[in-house]
Amino acid sequence: MLIRNTAERFGLVSKTLHWLTLVLLVGAFSLAISMVNMPFSPRKLEFYSWHKWVGVTIFLVVLLRLAWRLVNPVPAQPGSVPQWQRRLAGLSHATLYMILIVMPITGWIMSSALNLPVVYLGLVHIPSPFGVDRTLGETMKIVHLSLAIALLVLVSIHALAALYHHLVLRDDVLRRMLPWPAPLRTPAPKP
Repeated sequence: MLIRNTAERFGLVSKTLHWLTLVLLVGAFSLAISMVNMPFSPRKLEFYSWHKWVGVTIFLVVLLRLAWRLVNPVPAQPGSVPQWQRRLAGLSHATLYMILIVMPITGWIMSSALNLPVVYLGLVHIPSPFGVDRTLGETMKIVHLSLAIALLVLVSIHALAALYHHLVLRDDVLRRMLPWPAPLRTPAPKP
């Protein structure tokens, strides 16, 4: 298993960070959906803490992904992918990264402004740049929820596009990122 990306496929580090991000997102969304409808209790506060921990972890993993991407460029799209799809894929990836960075920040601002401190893993207090400000907190709550919805839509489109490439176009776009070794298809010789 290759550690670094090649011209044809993603390496172990890129794949691990990609799938780890997905697992963390599933955890964050599961906690969010569960905690919102809970009655106020120690269990609800525990879920909120876990949700914040996962959010901070996503933020850190995404920064690591971006750093890795800078020193280890991603494989080129297959030649069969039209230019407009390449541009759209680039735009959607950039938007995903932006949301994955901004969303934890809005959660932190929201929590801080609502006087609900963020203590990462119960050990590291992440200080608030703001005092208690209910108006700011409520505004950030709306922004955070809006980003969550946008993220769900973009991740769904991302997954559907990968499946379209795999099942309809039958190219290697999805195979290059699978977490297990998957042989790449060899293109048919041109007549």
